[in-house]
Amino acid sequence: MQPLGMDEPTAVGPYRLLGRLGSGGMGRVYLGRSAGGRTVAVKIVHPHLALDEEFRTRFRREVEAARRVGGAWTAPVLDADPEAAVPWVATGYAAGPSLSGAVTDSGALPAPSVRALGAGLAEALAAVHELGLVHRDVKPSNVLLTLDGPLLIDFGIARALDGTASLTSSGVSIGSPGYMAPEQILGKGVTGAADVFSLGAVLAYAAAGEPPFSGDTSAALLYKVVHEEPELDALDDTLRELVARCLAKEPGARPTPVELAARLAPEGAARLVAGGWLPGPLVEQVSRGAVRLLNLDAAQDAPSGPVEFSRPVTVGEFGPAPVMPAPVPAPRDAMPTPAGSTGTSAPGKPGVTVAARGRRVSCTVTLAVAGALAAVTLGAVAVLDGMPGRGADDPDTGAGSDAASSRAPDKPQGSVPARYLGTWEGKATAVGGSLPAGTFRLTVHKAEVGGELGRLRQTDLLGGVCNDVLTLKEVTAKQLVVTSVGAKGNHAGCNPEPHTVRITPAGDDLVYRSESSAEGEPEARLSKTGGGSR
Repeated sequence: MQPLGMDEPTAVGPYRLLGRLGSGGMGRVYLGRSAGGRTVAVKIVHPHLALDEEFRTRFRREVEAARRVGGAWTAPVLDADPEAAVPWVATGYAAGPSLSGAVTDSGALPAPSVRALGAGLAEALAAVHELGLVHRDVKPSNVLLTLDGPLLIDFGIARALDGTASLTSSGVSIGSPGYMAPEQILGKGVTGAADVFSLGAVLAYAAAGEPPFSGDTSAALLYKVVHEEPELDALDDTLRELVARCLAKEPGARPTPVELAARLAPEGAARLVAGGWLPGPLVEQVSRGAVRLLNLDAAQDAPSGPVEFSRPVTVGEFGPAPVMPAPVPAPRDAMPTPAGSTGTSAPGKPGVTVAARGRRVSCTVTLAVAGALAAVTLGAVAVLDGMPGRGADDPDTGAGSDAASSRAPDKPQGSVPARYLGTWEGKATAVGGSLPAGTFRLTVHKAEVGGELGRLRQTDLLGGVCNDVLTLKEVTAKQLVVTSVGAKGNHAGCNPEPHTVRITPAGDDLVYRSESSAEGEPEARLSKTGGGSR
């Protein structure tokens, strides 16, 4: 578990967050604790996915499906808010490492442990399939090892057997290379047999300490799964035969989870687990982890007031935007606002609370980046976008040019009036102002039409960053028209497609309007920063 970053939430719904457990294609997972002291795992969906109504519909359906799964070998869904501006779900937290972590740290599991592991997971899948669901992402990192037995977690991409929606439209990977069934890779119909294939690969990994299909790239792994036989030489004869059946290329040749559980544990998985199923070093590790968990607390500064997102009135629509401070960004060295002192929202579930800690920002690029990580305003993080030789520190675009522009009408410098030059920052919203979109930081320098105008740095509510390169397209008396495209090195959640942006003066500020429908056509009112002072 990692400590919470300065830009990460400190509470979600009724749960206080204690640390970050990990992240994936759908969101980030945090360790949380309820007011009553129950420890939970809270998954917060990536904000950009919240803009996709199809994704919201699937998330809502899959949360309801996961609530129905209550077997002995799965982590229960305790709470969720699919209608929040940033949807989240809370599940029971188990004190124990993931199978991938245990194997990485201690090596392969002994054969009796693998049998108990397989029996428990097979019984879990039998319960899941009986409800008409397919998990679709059974892999070592989604299996937890506890003293009471294995737990299958993360039903984030589970779906009904007869479902037809595809998650690929939201850019979410369906399954994990090396553990996906051939029919899953080829885009054919996915049934419960795909989960059995994945379980076979998980058992091979647990028994050998290596996955049954190896490769340096995802493409190589996917090719081997479809066309080559698994590597099972390290497994004992009985286990090898059973795992090989699970890894059959044809779905119909694989055993059902019920058959698999009966072969591994004729008297039930609980009987195998009851006698102690983990090797000594893992028992010690799990026990120590449980003790640390009891003593764990959020020893952090007092959080700022909550950034609360109200529930939509109609399912499928976003609710009203939260009451936020004025669009002018808070001063860099402002003190955090005490909890509850400002800002309220319409009734609904509590949303995400983000810790705000003020710190003065240096004008040098190195200290500016470090200071920006701590200069978190309500609901978003303000991160400096240092562009060498440009921006507020540039003598051509600093305070002097501001003073000149206030005394006389703007005069073009190149093709861009001096009015626009410098670094600007403010809060953004999307979907017609109904969804908070984090903080935008715009840097504009002199450019000719067709040349690079500057950069936009977008920091979402959870600290994810996307950088856009802006190319000047047109200059008019009232606005700059630019083409924005995602910068190289952006993460998969950023929009890579070119789109038009219009930058318009508004008093002493600039209004940044994007025409990117994929991002909800975000808009931000940006104020000039004071980074030019020394």
